[in-house]
Amino acid sequence: MKVAFAGLGVMGFPMAGHLAKAGHEMAVFNRSPEKARRWVETHGGRLGATVADAAAGAEVFVLCVGNDDDVRQVVAEALPVMAAGGVVVDHTTTSAIVAREMAELSVKSGRAFVDAPVSGGQAGAENGQLTIMCGGTPEAFAQVDPVIGAYAKATQLMGASGSGQLAKMVNQICIAGVVQGLAEGLHFARRAGLDPQRVYDAISKGAAQSWQMDNRWKTMTEGQFEFGFAVDWMRKDLGLLLDEATRNGAKLDMTAMVDGFYAEVQKMGGQRWDTSSLVARLEPPA
Repeated sequence: MKVAFAGLGVMGFPMAGHLAKAGHEMAVFNRSPEKARRWVETHGGRLGATVADAAAGAEVFVLCVGNDDDVRQVVAEALPVMAAGGVVVDHTTTSAIVAREMAELSVKSGRAFVDAPVSGGQAGAENGQLTIMCGGTPEAFAQVDPVIGAYAKATQLMGASGSGQLAKMVNQICIAGVVQGLAEGLHFARRAGLDPQRVYDAISKGAAQSWQMDNRWKTMTEGQFEFGFAVDWMRKDLGLLLDEATRNGAKLDMTAMVDGFYAEVQKMGGQRWDTSSLVARLEPPA
């Protein structure tokens, strides 16, 4: 298919690369042109001078940008020049509100919109092993599912527009709780005089096991926080879901508390540390 991709950051760059390897006719745009030039040098395809230039004639327009306002701007530029009946796929983590706005705008222009936030981090993007939670019509999802499958291990239509973003919020709630539990468990083990590695060997085979434990316990033990999703990004996501909880009446006491802990990590200079750095506020680096 004729595919355009806007937003070639740590996630978007490899995701767009998988689309090129799958044989799609690619055009790319990035706000920093050097990244787009480097992508084209690596994968081929066409470098768009603007969003509209990249999106011209695209059957599928994919974006992975920063926030709600970025999505509004990029989609507004892309829709008028896309192929009739084309679909916008937004991998940005945004509010459900903006997803519904963009879906309505897309329908009015004769196109469709799928909100499709991802889970799996940079490693998942590079290895084509992302989990993608989608919101939109069944028809739009069916049109783009074979395309986004190039970098996904699982895709799921959650419901109408905005449902993908709501599912991503559930994902972040669960991650926040698990990582805080790991941080406190590791902290307690050390204060109790236990060997962290032996603790891991014992409890990782039982009910306490999780992806976070298997992938972050060792690095947390070593005070290494350079693996994937940054604290700044997590706080953005937690802010979105806490706003949504205010609207729908959900009680997220634990999530709000962990959001405050991440604010403490930011004040320690850990804005770009990964989310496992919650342990650093319990055991500050020397």
